[in-house]
Amino acid sequence: MKRLFKEPLVHFLLLGAAIFFAYNWLPNRRGAEPRKIVITQGQIEQLATGFARTWQRPPTAEELAGLVRDLVREEVYYREARALGLDKDDTVIRRRLRQKMEFVSDDIAAQVEPTDADLTAYLQARPDAFRVEQRFTFSQVYFNPEKHGENMVHDVAQQLAELNRIGGRADASALGDSFLLEHEFAAAPRSEIAKQFGEKFAASLGELSPGRWQGPVESGYGVHLVFVRERTEGRVPVLAEVRDAVRREWDNARRLDANDKFYQELLKRYTVIIEPLERVEAKKVATIR
Repeated sequence: MKRLFKEPLVHFLLLGAAIFFAYNWLPNRRGAEPRKIVITQGQIEQLATGFARTWQRPPTAEELAGLVRDLVREEVYYREARALGLDKDDTVIRRRLRQKMEFVSDDIAAQVEPTDADLTAYLQARPDAFRVEQRFTFSQVYFNPEKHGENMVHDVAQQLAELNRIGGRADASALGDSFLLEHEFAAAPRSEIAKQFGEKFAASLGELSPGRWQGPVESGYGVHLVFVRERTEGRVPVLAEVRDAVRREWDNARRLDANDKFYQELLKRYTVIIEPLERVEAKKVATIR
């Protein structure tokens, strides 16, 4: 008998019997008038539209009837599950309902169209979020510390003198030591340079005068001689340059603000009591013992 009660099928049958029993003995269940389920024309059109989007064709009459039957089945199960209290203490359902409530405030926020003045004010209040980075067009010649050792200072100085004699026409790829990264960079953002060479190298580029070979400049790899051809300073752009990005950030900030205000208004309807942490910990200890 004990072995029988361990079978999953027996558990399933017992659960089904319990639900059947609860269904038939719920208060006011017997003799109650059947509840009305109305499937509107709008719902049917929505089903047909969803089918057409998925299958790239409208549903046949039989397929549409099947969709309607499935909607009725879903509504029946939904109502009966709530009547049995199956929606209580279910984390997935609670999170889904919270999500749907947040969608309500999202829809409200989405109805507001920002003016140029709104977006400009948002841009000016957060200049660093939209700042156009400093950019560099430069050439670099690399020197490997392990290869040159004590002769590094002499070798770099000698090469620097030769490069300044040649000027900007020098082929950086044919000079110095072999290097994994590029020798020529065009309009490279400062953040990208820092990512590849290190912050110290990127900071040094901002201090070099364009138009001549200079160095040594240190990086995470070793030592470099650098010819800065052009440097574009960072700046805060005008709205026309970054309108789409500002609009996205403005919409997101508006949505978050609307969600918070909506929640704060709902929270006013409740009295929230949070047990002290000590009492919660005490309960855990008591449970463990």
